[in-house]
Amino acid sequence: MGLTTEDFDFILPDELIAQIPLKNRETSRLLILDHHTGEMEDRHFYDIVEELNPGDALVMNNTRVLPARLYGEKPDTGGHLEVLLLNNRQGNEWETLIKPAKRAKVGTIISFGDGRLKAEVKKELEHGGRMIEFQYEGVFLEILESLGEMPLPPYIKERLEDPDRYQTVYAKENGSAAAPTAGLHFTTELLEKIQEKGVKLVYLTLHVGLGTFRPVSVENIEEHTMHSEFYKLTQEAADQLNAVKKNGGKIVAVGTTSIRTLETIGTKFEGEIQADSGWTDIFITPGYNFKIVDAFSTNFHLPKSTLVMLVSAFAGRDNTLAAYAHAVEERYRFFSFGDAMFVK
Repeated sequence: MGLTTEDFDFILPDELIAQIPLKNRETSRLLILDHHTGEMEDRHFYDIVEELNPGDALVMNNTRVLPARLYGEKPDTGGHLEVLLLNNRQGNEWETLIKPAKRAKVGTIISFGDGRLKAEVKKELEHGGRMIEFQYEGVFLEILESLGEMPLPPYIKERLEDPDRYQTVYAKENGSAAAPTAGLHFTTELLEKIQEKGVKLVYLTLHVGLGTFRPVSVENIEEHTMHSEFYKLTQEAADQLNAVKKNGGKIVAVGTTSIRTLETIGTKFEGEIQADSGWTDIFITPGYNFKIVDAFSTNFHLPKSTLVMLVSAFAGRDNTLAAYAHAVEERYRFFSFGDAMFVK
């Protein structure tokens, strides 16, 4: 039997889960891990400039988090429902999670904001999911901005004073149910410094679904089914990345979402980078052969999660768990508003 979920477990004290973002994004700590030697270094996030060289590409996910949590009621009974938007499948149809799910049978009508927005449950999905179709007048995103709330992950109990702190400074393409958190450490000034050094800033899009936070529930990791997420790499971005590769520069990904997009494309086109869009359910585990990514930054993830498995696929399981043990011992902050690591 191959690796099990337990092979990616570690002890994480609750008090290390960051509840609020730091005042200044780039002052987060940064644990640098050399995946060849296992050597580690404790730095700050603004020191990432030193890890990048002229001619490298820094690849970032420019998705924007939607205020995707809606509170509605059933007009016939007055029963309250909480709806979390996950993916816009087509037209006005959305894949959602509804609580309590048992009250949201097929045909159920839900009303939000005094009826400015209505939805009908069209289909039951696995994991308590529901496909719903919205009806409204006007511009959907404008209605959502006025009625919806930012869907912070379940382990964050504090209220977020400034919703923009759960967006990257380069967020542009609407569509995520969660932030690509590795990007939250960048400020506009830091990106300018990186660019001045001769590093290409390249953007792709992957709309993050909440499956990102779902722990792996099977023992044998090969039996785990990944959620699928929409990605897009433009022709301009593909051209920039190909030029960097051709000139011997490194492709440095910001976050696991950028890695998954690049490696989906690399797998699809046999190591080539091409403009592409579609849905990916790539699951990267130890033994995977990386085709595009040379180094990356990422936050510290949940024990037994697919994200720890992805980091282990690149850095090696022993190096990864040693880095996590070091981060716990040195009181690094974990998860969405936490500190970061740079794996090279």
